[in-house]
Amino acid sequence: MGQMTRQDQIIKVVRDKGYVSIEELAAQFNVTPQTIRRDINTLADQNVIRRHHGGASCESSTTNVDYNTRQALQLDAKKQIAKHIAKEIPNGASLFINIGTTTEEVARALLQHQNLKIITNNINVASILRIKEDFNVIVAGGTVRSRDGGIIGEATVDFINQFRVDYGIIGISAIDQEDGSLLDYDYQEVRVAQSIISNSREVFLAADHAKFGRSAMVRLGNITQVDRLFSDAQPPKSIRALLKEHSVKFELCE
Repeated sequence: MGQMTRQDQIIKVVRDKGYVSIEELAAQFNVTPQTIRRDINTLADQNVIRRHHGGASCESSTTNVDYNTRQALQLDAKKQIAKHIAKEIPNGASLFINIGTTTEEVARALLQHQNLKIITNNINVASILRIKEDFNVIVAGGTVRSRDGGIIGEATVDFINQFRVDYGIIGISAIDQEDGSLLDYDYQEVRVAQSIISNSREVFLAADHAKFGRSAMVRLGNITQVDRLFSDAQPPKSIRALLKEHSVKFELCE
């Protein structure tokens, strides 16, 4: 295919997925990574897509992809991640589940469990889990975001800080490939997630491969603060080194 046609299709792939790696594009178009880098550089110079180390995205660092689109992005990967996380949660456990389409898949995967106590700032998670009569589902107080059913604000942080639970299950919008920073778009959402990390005995991070290298402007913390990372692909080399150095367990979810 000609160069312009390939570049047009690269734009479509990036817009469909939100983020795509150079390796994925090179395999899809049967060209070298160097060729893809040149295409990405050209398109980024035209302000058509956003260039990242190792890939490209179309989204702004200040605004997330809309909720309905995020529900469809990497759905199979999210389901695999959710299945693996659910296997690690024993019956009778207490847990936090935060905002995110991946954590909503985790909620669905937990429906076969018994006697869980779940505290969440995600109305969608509460709706998924409410059908289980033996579950105790507690919804945090605060302001409900209309776009995705997330609950945020100072009241939410205060509510979360009243608890100490066995597991905190968190999703994230982006992970910096260089230093492992966990990044998101909403300062208030980040404050709640930080409280979840602080008040959980063990923290599970659910992040599909597209989260590595994406860009978001609000720093939640660092990947070294979690106990276990669940993803559908191996993280970049720099992240693997951080995980090893800080004894963070990695679970490949295939």
